[in-house]
Amino acid sequence: MTVRLCLPWPDKHLRKRAEEVSDITEDTLALWQDMIDTMEAMPGVGLAANQIGVLLRLAVVDGSSERGRAVRLANPEILHASVALREHEEASPNLPGVSSKIKRPRAVTVRYMDETGATVERDFVGIEATSVQHQIDHLNGKMYFDNLSKVKRDILIRKAKKLNG
Repeated sequence: MTVRLCLPWPDKHLRKRAEEVSDITEDTLALWQDMIDTMEAMPGVGLAANQIGVLLRLAVVDGSSERGRAVRLANPEILHASVALREHEEASPNLPGVSSKIKRPRAVTVRYMDETGATVERDFVGIEATSVQHQIDHLNGKMYFDNLSKVKRDILIRKAKKLNG
């Protein structure tokens, strides 16, 4: 369908909590496809709707090695998170050129509405668990670098500003 532009940090949409989705419509399905196309073009392993300026609780995640297996999530919420943590280098197309190692739970159980409108509970592990948590943060108006200390966050943002003019 369409590759959308990702909003540049510090666009205000990136700090707003996205609105709940009441039902899955043709517009929802089309938006999810645009999000998948945008994610693949980066390339990335996930995308939240507010990253492209749409304040709806919609996300896509695809951590598969063969790609083309995107999970479409509406109103995702974490029900359970593992005690074991996993460190992963995280980044965002909203603040290109920089990344940072973030520790998050290695596995999460997430409840969400899928593309058929059904409520699903699913376990995500490894890269997909990291991505789901990252996307839920976006939907709550939080960026990955908010998990860093103030000093590390400030250094990262300064570096990004220098790289991106």
